[in-house]
Amino acid sequence: MSETVEKRPTGAEDIVWDLSVFYDGLDDPKIEADFERIRTLAQDFSKLYRGKIASLSAAEMLAACQMRDKIYDLGGRVETYASLNFTTFSTDPKWGAFIQKTQELDAEIGQELVFFGLEWNAVDDETAQKLLSDPVLAPYRYHLASDRRYKPYQLSEAEEKVIIGKDVTGRNAFTRLFDQIMAAQEYEFDGEMLPQPQILSKLKEGDREERRKAAAALTKGLREKTMELTFVFNVLAADKATEDKLRGFPTWISSRNLANKAPDDVVEALIEAVTSSYELVARHYNIKRALLGYDELYDYDRYAPLNLKESDAFYTWDQARDIVLKAFERFSPTMAMVASKFFEENWIHAPVMSGKRGGAYAHPSVLSAHPFVFTNFTGNSSSVMTLAHELGHGIHMYLSGQDNEVLENLYTPLTTAEMASVFAEMLVFQDLMAREEDEEVKLAMLAEKIEDTFATVYRQVSMNRFEDGMHTSRRTEGELSSERLSEIWMKTQKEMFQGSVTMTDDYSIWWSYVPHFLHTPGYVYAYAFGELLVLALYNLYKKEGESFTPKYERLLSAGDSNDPDQLLAAVGVDLNDPGFWKQGVQAVKDLVDQEEALAKQLYPDRF
Repeated sequence: MSETVEKRPTGAEDIVWDLSVFYDGLDDPKIEADFERIRTLAQDFSKLYRGKIASLSAAEMLAACQMRDKIYDLGGRVETYASLNFTTFSTDPKWGAFIQKTQELDAEIGQELVFFGLEWNAVDDETAQKLLSDPVLAPYRYHLASDRRYKPYQLSEAEEKVIIGKDVTGRNAFTRLFDQIMAAQEYEFDGEMLPQPQILSKLKEGDREERRKAAAALTKGLREKTMELTFVFNVLAADKATEDKLRGFPTWISSRNLANKAPDDVVEALIEAVTSSYELVARHYNIKRALLGYDELYDYDRYAPLNLKESDAFYTWDQARDIVLKAFERFSPTMAMVASKFFEENWIHAPVMSGKRGGAYAHPSVLSAHPFVFTNFTGNSSSVMTLAHELGHGIHMYLSGQDNEVLENLYTPLTTAEMASVFAEMLVFQDLMAREEDEEVKLAMLAEKIEDTFATVYRQVSMNRFEDGMHTSRRTEGELSSERLSEIWMKTQKEMFQGSVTMTDDYSIWWSYVPHFLHTPGYVYAYAFGELLVLALYNLYKKEGESFTPKYERLLSAGDSNDPDQLLAAVGVDLNDPGFWKQGVQAVKDLVDQEEALAKQLYPDRF
């Protein structure tokens, strides 16, 4: 490429979010007023209901739930404002201090209100069922019933308060430290110091030497922080082991499955379906190696663009916005309308900036506000798909909050949350493919889609296998060295690639920059869950046509109002079918078959 993506203006440089829905700035006097109001409301709640939950009528329980939601909504406003600013300015001490202050407030309020859930779960099943059957409690029936699944794993109120309080200076402090290390770290590339998103973007450059140098730069930067990162990983793994033992969770993943409302056997079936089909990964990368004309494919070649017509693809922010909105519009005007709000009302933060956290996310915020999207837009095709992905989350969050009086409905389990984001990506991909007539470009697009699918399904499950190895080893071997963590990482990665990609020693340290391992242990399989689920949903869409769209919109609007298997049954998906995940794997195989056939048709001499 004649000009790197990062040096070309994308138009996203000034795309920053407007957070005035919360406060006008860090010196806004409403912040301190809200802090005090939250404390007062929590204390009033405790005085009204402590020791009385078992004797509440349905109407009184409704009032209690509504008051608790009011407290959480107000607290959520403060926390959202702090979190969004901290991820944007992670190295700025004033935002670090502010997010610490909000975490301390959150712990204080959590300690004040923890009695509610404990007392509710202590109510005997017969009494609880009688209360839940009263129509007055209909808005909160599902969540109150669902909360009781934690009953076997709860501790005494005093113990719960200790955990809540210590998390501020324990787990939360170490995840914040990790974020600040990653945001502050810059990587030397051709005499320049670049933030992580720009280095990672260079791994998708057409120039092989550029990719090799970018990989070396990332490795060098991570190795400079090996001591700190290894310590953080060990501390948080040990912290989780301690809490899991105290609560009686049988495995390291049990608490995540419970939070995701995903039965253990469903998750195990998912992981088995993916790991038993690793040969698809090897098939694709062997095809890619042939198309690139390489004797050997290295880890820094994984995301290399094919030497075809798309190699110099670059998208401005306006082009990316139009691509995404048009794809959404063809499927659902409602989705396009909601997504437009994110652009028009400044609900997105898009530029790459020094001190800004890498990656992308969507934040649901609270019912009294609206969601936000955070991304690092660099102008490549991956940035466009990431934008579609996060807007899928944002649309889900927005629709979940419409005509909805229950705050918890906003916060869907990770598994079904990823469904919405991956479906949005699929819409954009299929729309672009349908409009493309050039077979070479189609092959390039297909190869990129397969790699995106692999990143979402196979890479995430291989990372789940790394987490499994890390947490299991930390519990049986004690503190793990960076070399031991790298050994576990390389084993799980090599198992996935099956010899199709040569893993260099440099790659062995790349476990250390993945935030999901620390922020939300066990998270990563949710991506595979969402991708394979979306393949099934998209097949339904192809069969049913326009009649599928309103069912899908209702699914998004439902938020977390029922268990995932019940919500998905309404659109024709049976998550409890042991063979369900293999249907998704078959859809991935169909993509690889299509890629291989087209590659051999266009370039028979390379095979």
